[in-house]
Amino acid sequence: MTKDTFFKAKANFNLLLISCNRKWQEKYQIDLMRKDKRLYIIFSITLVAVMGVASLTPALPKIAETLHITKVQVGLLISAFTFPGIFLAPIAGILADRWGRKKVLIPSLFIFAIAGSTAFFIHSFHVLVLLRIFQGVGASALGSLNVTLIGDFFKGKDRPKVMGYNASVLSLATGFFPLIGGMLAGIAWYYPFLLPIFAIPVGLIVIFFLEEPEFEKTPNLKVYLKAISKSIQRKEVIATFALSVLTFLILYGAILTYIPFLLSQNFKLSAPKIGIALSLSSLSTAAVASQVGKLTNRFGSITLLKSAFILYTITMLMVPYIHSFYFFIIPLLLFGSAQALNIPSLQTLLANLAPDEQRGLFMSINGMVLRLGQTLGPLVIGLGFAIGGFEGAYFLAASIAVACLIVIYTSFHTNISN
Repeated sequence: MTKDTFFKAKANFNLLLISCNRKWQEKYQIDLMRKDKRLYIIFSITLVAVMGVASLTPALPKIAETLHITKVQVGLLISAFTFPGIFLAPIAGILADRWGRKKVLIPSLFIFAIAGSTAFFIHSFHVLVLLRIFQGVGASALGSLNVTLIGDFFKGKDRPKVMGYNASVLSLATGFFPLIGGMLAGIAWYYPFLLPIFAIPVGLIVIFFLEEPEFEKTPNLKVYLKAISKSIQRKEVIATFALSVLTFLILYGAILTYIPFLLSQNFKLSAPKIGIALSLSSLSTAAVASQVGKLTNRFGSITLLKSAFILYTITMLMVPYIHSFYFFIIPLLLFGSAQALNIPSLQTLLANLAPDEQRGLFMSINGMVLRLGQTLGPLVIGLGFAIGGFEGAYFLAASIAVACLIVIYTSFHTNISN
């Protein structure tokens, strides 16, 4: 064997070792990540954040009947909870960037738990609304700080994976919390208010087992705000916030508001069956979101976003023309898949775009615009329904999805996707 042949064989052997090592890491990386206790803590925060609305909605008819209030009045229990986040989420983000994540997260969890569970003992509607406002104050930081922590702790290829896992947890929670809340409401209308007490052990776990993320804090508030202003004015950041608003217009308008009416009118489904039908979408989201990390590493976040809004468009155009419930399962599953591709990809993009010392506010502003979309969704899609019935509603939703595709194609370039 000549010297050149020997060195060539050695080089090839080293390349083989590197390739095998990379494949081994890809194969076992998920198992290694599952051993990271920070994941479970973040997922626990996500469960608490979702709990505030999802577990209570099945009890609303019984609350209205027992307390002798109207449907409009009982809806205040939801609005009172979500309203504080519109204004307080950005403030919580600034404080999290200036003081540290845990100094905002811990009191938020305890406020959520105390105000929420105190409602179990209260049978006055006006006091319940007040307690829900305080619970909403606690919740205003939770839905953004969980993804902020993902951005802090996980970098590179791990970040979209964990965002996908978190979306799976969120989707499973939105599917199962209504079932749990409904079972508790079957005992008595106020039993679902016991669930927020679980935020206390989560808060204790955060205190004792979650380390504070390390990042360089901007010492001067004026400098920090000036830097934030400059960062947020970037075209990609504005586009990401716009996509978040438009996504929740579709979700809360076309899906959560008008799908139940359509299923009831066209297929004569009862309320429990409608709930089961919607849960199929959540299960689809959970299944696909668990694979988002692999898909992102292969195709990139921008491609996943494009695919998501193509699926939204197809789904919205299908819905008014399906006359068999069994075929109606198809758009429900397609929508769930679109959500799985969309939400983690948007969160990953925003985490990548945000400097470490500004990530808390970035994610909190995103939480604020999500709540804006939740609030406007039924009203915007309702305009389409008022003009053209279900066809008008879903054509409008499809148009919104197409507008999102235009935003993606004109605002992003592929090298920010990972």
